[in-house]
Amino acid sequence: MTEQLEVLAGRLLLSKKQTVAVAESCTGGLLGSRLTDVSGSSKYFLGGVIAYHDVLKVSLLDVPPEVIKEHGAVSPECALAMAQGVRSLTGASIGISITGVAGPTGGTKAKPIGTVYIGMVGEDLEKTSLYLWDGDRISNKQHSAEAALRMLIEYLQRVG
Repeated sequence: MTEQLEVLAGRLLLSKKQTVAVAESCTGGLLGSRLTDVSGSSKYFLGGVIAYHDVLKVSLLDVPPEVIKEHGAVSPECALAMAQGVRSLTGASIGISITGVAGPTGGTKAKPIGTVYIGMVGEDLEKTSLYLWDGDRISNKQHSAEAALRMLIEYLQRVG
């Protein structure tokens, strides 16, 4: 049986002496929930912000309003700013963000349902990734949380 992603992420965070915080929009706290499903996660998980509305992205995470105006809340620029914001707010080693269109409504031609950006910021890292899921709302949220955990694990496996 393979190790659950949140368990592996937790083990790596502990062994690398790193902490993590999350900023979530379309996943509504699912990533934070997955990370805290692991006993002892308080040693590495500092907390999270569910910034579903753009006003909270600006007021809690310091996403510049012009980023949302020029690029939209579902954009690599917003994902990066959200990750930077939650890292700054919490003092975590790593900030991870998820923003997207879970569906079944809200999609556009430019950003269809299932469009998700995940951002991650660490001491030596600023990264965003685009995902295009084709499931329903629940599976799009689950795939996004899984992708964020995989991104975190890949990063932790590379750092000293």
